[in-house]
Amino acid sequence: MNRSLLALGALVVSLAAPRSAHAFCGFYVGKAGAELYNEASKVVLVRDANRTVLTMSADYKGSLEDFALVVPVPTLITREQIHIGDPKLIQRIDNYSAPRLVKYMDPDPCNVRRYENRAGGAPAAAPMKQERRLSDAASEALGVKVEAEYTVGEYDIVILSAKQSDGLETWLRQSGYQIPDRAEAALRPYIKQGMKFFVAKVNLKAQKETGFSYLRPIQIAYESEKFMLPIRLGMANAHGTQDLLVFTLTKHGRVESTNYRTVKMPTDSDVPMFVKDEFGKFYKAVFDKAYKAHDRRAVFTEYTWNASWCDPCADTPLTQDELRGLGVFWLGGDASRPAYRTSYGGGSGQPMITRLHVRYDAEHFPEDLVFQETGDQQNYQARYILHVPFTGNLECPAGQQYKQQLQTRHQHEADTLAQLTGWSHQKILDSMGADAPGKSAAEEPWYKGLWK
Repeated sequence: MNRSLLALGALVVSLAAPRSAHAFCGFYVGKAGAELYNEASKVVLVRDANRTVLTMSADYKGSLEDFALVVPVPTLITREQIHIGDPKLIQRIDNYSAPRLVKYMDPDPCNVRRYENRAGGAPAAAPMKQERRLSDAASEALGVKVEAEYTVGEYDIVILSAKQSDGLETWLRQSGYQIPDRAEAALRPYIKQGMKFFVAKVNLKAQKETGFSYLRPIQIAYESEKFMLPIRLGMANAHGTQDLLVFTLTKHGRVESTNYRTVKMPTDSDVPMFVKDEFGKFYKAVFDKAYKAHDRRAVFTEYTWNASWCDPCADTPLTQDELRGLGVFWLGGDASRPAYRTSYGGGSGQPMITRLHVRYDAEHFPEDLVFQETGDQQNYQARYILHVPFTGNLECPAGQQYKQQLQTRHQHEADTLAQLTGWSHQKILDSMGADAPGKSAAEEPWYKGLWK
């Protein structure tokens, strides 16, 4: 493979024009999820105290007999600490936390009344061509020890320890793993830290018996004082940058990186109506601009919210059963009942979900990602807003004033979009069509209002 399978392995924009504050409500329109990024990997981390459940989603495409992965782990992993997860759960948390587009309908200005809006690394991928495991004596001579072997679901798993990186590299090569040339240097720091290596390949017979045509996620439960993801190993066989989505579920608050700046993506921004049909393209441009503005070294927060509710919802909140499936081990009671509440407010014991987006390469991310849970429980989402103009009769004085205000608002939306994306003003104005500032006024008859 030419990239890591898993990724172990926002800029706050100041807008010139004032902006009205809105509650987190409105008609949900669309979302921008991981499908925007061809090279995106997804990892779920459940963390409380020193206990961690890690879910690794393999997005490998190719012959299953060529699949293998190597993941540094902090401790010896027993059979009971390994589980095969459900890929639908990772898609669920991705959909639920995705950046979103909402819209508000303008009320009739000629009929003034209270108006309510309705809420509508990483593991190094290593193809294995054939099975030719070294003998115990040969492994010992290289300073490599096979600590444990398991078959879990469709995976054959080996837990290794090593005394030196070149010995482990040799062991992997002689055992049939086609590892990249830079692997020895990438392995060295983990061996110095005394970490073990979780090596998995597909058991083709077991895979056929599962009836699945895809690889299911591997989940590992372990205890460690370190709250981190090893992304450096995955860079050894990567070409260019990689996108990583980290979904964390914690008891007390949002999660942030301690060794890289963590910034929030711009949010609550009013954008022109045409963005509805180009939201994926729009959000990619927003992220690209934020990524470059922070010197390509930041971790971006796209979502943090109590799992018991959302507003507006890009997808329904995860149920108690789904949260437990992702590894939220402190939830008790009936696992099949919904975890969410229909009213505002957090649910007791429900985790805080944090969605972090990292675009990384070896030059700008020389260290593994280290995290900490904060006490911050403030809800946040990357949210962008459409305001749908009222199109009825506007002959009243308030209606005439409203039309003038629309011109100012459309100009502000165009300026905001240019600042968020870096798109040219002319391109934006062309895309806005009749909503472009000045267009509506030009279309009014010249004599309208002359003899009032």
